[in-house]
Amino acid sequence: MSERDSATPRHDPDSRLGDLFENLPDPTPQIPTVDNSAPAPGSRRAAREAAAGEGTATPPRGTASTPADPSAVPVRGSADEAVHSNAVPSPTPVRASADAAETPTRALPQVAPAVTASAADAPEPVIGGGLDDLFVPHDDHVDPKPAKKKRRKGCLIALIIVLAVFGGIAAGGAWAWSTYGDKISDAMGWGESKDWEPGLANGEALVTIKQGDTGGPVSTALYEAGVTKTEDVFYDYIVDENLAVTFYPGVYRLQKKMTAEAALAALKDDANKMANAVSVSEGGTIVSSLPGMAETLGLPLADFEAAVQDPSAYGVDAPSLEGWLFPAVYEFDPGVTAPQVIQRMVDRTRESLANAGVPAEDAERILTIASIIQREGRLDDFAKVSRVIQNRLDIDMKLQMDSTAQYGYGSLHEGVVSSSKEALEDDNDWNTYVRTGLPATPIASPSDAAIKAAMEPADGPWLYFVTINLATGETQFSETMAEHEQGIEKWREWCRANPEGGC
Repeated sequence: MSERDSATPRHDPDSRLGDLFENLPDPTPQIPTVDNSAPAPGSRRAAREAAAGEGTATPPRGTASTPADPSAVPVRGSADEAVHSNAVPSPTPVRASADAAETPTRALPQVAPAVTASAADAPEPVIGGGLDDLFVPHDDHVDPKPAKKKRRKGCLIALIIVLAVFGGIAAGGAWAWSTYGDKISDAMGWGESKDWEPGLANGEALVTIKQGDTGGPVSTALYEAGVTKTEDVFYDYIVDENLAVTFYPGVYRLQKKMTAEAALAALKDDANKMANAVSVSEGGTIVSSLPGMAETLGLPLADFEAAVQDPSAYGVDAPSLEGWLFPAVYEFDPGVTAPQVIQRMVDRTRESLANAGVPAEDAERILTIASIIQREGRLDDFAKVSRVIQNRLDIDMKLQMDSTAQYGYGSLHEGVVSSSKEALEDDNDWNTYVRTGLPATPIASPSDAAIKAAMEPADGPWLYFVTINLATGETQFSETMAEHEQGIEKWREWCRANPEGGC
């Protein structure tokens, strides 16, 4: 093998490039066009051409500078346009010649522009456009800025609506809770239990059941004696359990802090019923107390009615024994008589008067004031009610106590806040709306606390008082009639809000 044949072939780049260009297809002749279209207003192209018109004339894109040719068609930058635009005229008219093929530009339709003296002022049609044209909003599109403002406005309105809805819900919920919160808690089982827990019962409590008492009055009596936790829990228990219960009159020995179920079981147990036991309630009267005594002791009612006819038989110097039957629970031996029962109660009243330091000659007057206090006020207000009575007596002002008018008319069931027109106008010895001074006798059986308050009135200038909340017994004391009328209006508002509150 020869040296040439065995030599490694050398790389000839020129020969390979020559082969490549020889194989290329023949070029297709293209006719360059000139973009004589007016630039879009506000674009970079318009800015450049404006600057060129004000300075040295620069051939437009897509043209080449050539010697002056009289046959050339002048375009932008001609002397006529320069005069109109105050620009320096170009020394060399620009024409679209064949030489322009050496500097081709965008292939655009060729347009022969008609330049007039006002061409610079009139808007020129836009053909094609550059990159700036892509980002300039056209008339047939919505301007993004106003749309953004509309979206912001819409969001604000939506936010206001949402806040209004949730605010209304919150306000409605607050009103519902403040008005029906207790009922809602009871229905849902929330809050503190209305009944005592088992195992808390202790001490002793005496409960009096009167003839004809049903679940409601018995439930109240249990609560007032400290047996049950709330006033309605015993009655609710009977209703919820659908129990048919008959209550027998008498005095029952129970315990404090008993559950409703345990209290009912105790009332059914005869071992808890005190034999020959009777009671007189605080604020009770002779008429309201005698039937229970006769029923419990098994004596004729007539025996008790006869026993109270002569106060002097018990050493009482008064027209009546009203106010002298002390409110308490009494237990008697079998075979007791009606006069013995009455004597026991009168003696207990003397004991209370002595403990309060009441002189014997002043006993009837103190008992009369104490009986009004017992009927008119709650325990916390006893001393203030006593002061109102004393202040009025000191200036010979009518007491105007509803309880006295009701007692004289025989309508104590009306309550102490308001009275019927007939009761207030009836002319009797107990109606302090008609007569000045104290009523003829006491009007009820006062307790130890009421007797003490009659002896020791609180200090104050009050002449008026009114209970403004019958549920709690809240009472407003006033010095002037104007203040008192405001208190009356508060009571009326409470009555309107509580139509079944006993007004």
